[in-house]
Amino acid sequence: MSTTRREFLATSLAALVSAAFSRPGLARALFRPGQEPVFTPIRRGVGYFTMRGGTIGYLVNDGGVVVVDTQFPEPAQEFLKGLASRSGDRPVDLLINTHYHGDHTGGNRVFRGVARRVVAHEKTAEHLRQPPGGGQAAEDQLFPDTTFSETWSADVGDERITARYYGRAHTSGDAVITFERANVVHMGDLMFHMRHPVVDRAAGATIRNWMTVLDRTVHDHTTDTIYIFGHANTGYPVVGGAAELRNFRDYFEALLSFVERQVRAGRSRDEILAMEGPLPGFEAYGPFGRPNPRGALVCAYEEVMEGLA
Repeated sequence: MSTTRREFLATSLAALVSAAFSRPGLARALFRPGQEPVFTPIRRGVGYFTMRGGTIGYLVNDGGVVVVDTQFPEPAQEFLKGLASRSGDRPVDLLINTHYHGDHTGGNRVFRGVARRVVAHEKTAEHLRQPPGGGQAAEDQLFPDTTFSETWSADVGDERITARYYGRAHTSGDAVITFERANVVHMGDLMFHMRHPVVDRAAGATIRNWMTVLDRTVHDHTTDTIYIFGHANTGYPVVGGAAELRNFRDYFEALLSFVERQVRAGRSRDEILAMEGPLPGFEAYGPFGRPNPRGALVCAYEEVMEGLA
């Protein structure tokens, strides 16, 4: 394939993503995640895989193979089957985990003997070995052997991969993974598109700093960066641009403001957590659902109360 052809395909995909976000119906038709294994290329050998669990990112080029997250064991097996046909059945040079949750790392064990190195933030490695809130790590889990505290980089062929840690957010170990030359970023669960997120306070999560993490991520990338999200609401795409990150940041700000208004109006914890929603201005996110320790509404209430104490 000629360079001109590659550039044409990359430009076409970027335009398609932009068009899809301006037309929700088109977005839902093009980017609906499902239970079937689907590989979607983006540009310069970078793409993403959807089946069950958080999205998997991948890079295949002449210099090597990189994988970001692993979903659960069954989809991880399906992913490796499809990856083999794209990579010439080469081993995975780098497996990177964005954070510790099982829908992103449960498939790690399938990469035993396949992945040469496993990379993660030091907190993610800690959480994988000792899950927050109790419990034990799976006996056959494949753990990270390379960790970092702030940034980590490696060159694979003509691509440079950088992992950045901006601080506590969804957990206390979430990494933003950037394919620098492709200008594609895997956000892991730092991005829930058009749906209420999990906020894992037991693992050090904080909504307020999550907002800062989203701001810093947008600042450190460009206007044509394509972001791969960890999850999306039914019918919404798992890729997008800076506008989607800003929308998610604004959702958090609106959520905290909403909860604070309820507290100042004299409503009790139980009354607030019983509210079904949707959050005004963010109706597409749907109802809050039943309160749970990692639900956004519960965590917003706890952070508001801490701020008022």
